[in-house]
Amino acid sequence: MLSRLLPEAVAVVESFGDPPDSELYPAEAALIRDAVAKRRDEFTTVRHCARRALSGLGLAPVPVLPDRYGAPQWPDGVVGSLTHCDGYRAAALTHAGELMMLGIDAEPHAPLPDGVLGAIALPAEQAWIRSAPPHVHWGRLLFSAKESVYKAWYPYTGARLGFEDAELRFEPSGTFTALLTTAVPPSLPDRLSGRWLIGQGLIVTTVAVPPGPDRP
Repeated sequence: MLSRLLPEAVAVVESFGDPPDSELYPAEAALIRDAVAKRRDEFTTVRHCARRALSGLGLAPVPVLPDRYGAPQWPDGVVGSLTHCDGYRAAALTHAGELMMLGIDAEPHAPLPDGVLGAIALPAEQAWIRSAPPHVHWGRLLFSAKESVYKAWYPYTGARLGFEDAELRFEPSGTFTALLTTAVPPSLPDRLSGRWLIGQGLIVTTVAVPPGPDRP
C-alpha cells in the first residue's frame, strides 16, 4: 500500500502478520523485556521490516533504537519512518539525499474513540469534517495524517509538534496539505504535502519532502 504513495527511491517493507523468524538485537529486546505479547510482536515485526528496508538500500542491518521521545534512530545518511497498528506493520526508508523528511502512519479505517477528535482537530478541521463527503472516517484520517507530519518533521528539525501546530486540508483525490501554525525558521517549509490511501481496512498516510534548493 505505502509504495503507491511514496517515491521509487524509498524502500518500503510491509507486513500483515508477525513472521516467526523475526528477531531482535539484545539492545532492542531489553527495551520490551516486560512488555505484553502484543507489544513485543509489533515492536519485533516493525524492526524486521526496517532491516529489510535497509537491505533494500544496500545497507547492513543494525539495531533500531528509539530516542528519548520514541522516534527510531537511523544510521547516518538514512531518512525513515515506522508505523504499526492491528494487523499491519511497515517501514519506509531512503537515502538522505533523496528526501529531507519522511513520515508514514497507518490506522484502522474506523471511527475515532469518543472525545479524541476534539483533542486533535482545530476548529477549521472540525468544521470541514462535519461537511466532508461520507464513506471515509475523516477524523481517523486526520489523526493519521498529523502523525505522518510529526514523524517527518521531528527527526529533521529536532522540534516536536503538537496536534494544534498544523492545520490540515484534504482533497478527496488522496492528497493533503499541512499548514504549520507554529513559528518556522526561514530555511524550512511552512507547509508540507502528503498523500493518503484507504484499503484492506486501513488508512495509510505519508509525507515525503524532497531537499529544496536552499536546504541541505
